[in-house]
Amino acid sequence: MKTHRLDRLDLELLSILARNGRIAKSELARKVGLGPTSCWERLQRLEEIGAISGYRADVSLRALGPSVTVFVTVELGEHRSSSFDRFEREIARHDEIIGCWALGGGFDYLVQVVTRDIDSYQALMDTVLEQRAGVARYFSYIVTKPVKATPPPLDILFQE
Repeated sequence: MKTHRLDRLDLELLSILARNGRIAKSELARKVGLGPTSCWERLQRLEEIGAISGYRADVSLRALGPSVTVFVTVELGEHRSSSFDRFEREIARHDEIIGCWALGGGFDYLVQVVTRDIDSYQALMDTVLEQRAGVARYFSYIVTKPVKATPPPLDILFQE
């Protein structure tokens, strides 16, 4: 993946947008000390290079009704490229799976699932297992309360 050199203003724009994607372009320009046109041009460039992949609302599931979030560690039975591909294709089919990361270390994947309840979660896992996605074993970790969820610390990650 090609990386792009970002300057202090780019990182500041990204940090502000990560915290408040609904900010007016004029307010964003003012906060970083740019004119509206210069700010707009930078935003377009950041979108073109893939630094901004989308704009979303941070939805509070608790305000909408009951739900359960589960993190699942997954170990595959075989460690061949085709095994990983098969598992990843199966995971991509399910909207309840909102995140999946390949890991180095003791487990092969960390999967994040959001469903209505534990029964829905188990039904999802039963479906994944029935599809012969190559799962040797998995461990479920039920989220009891959110503690911290923030945008990445761009100023720390990419400071010069």
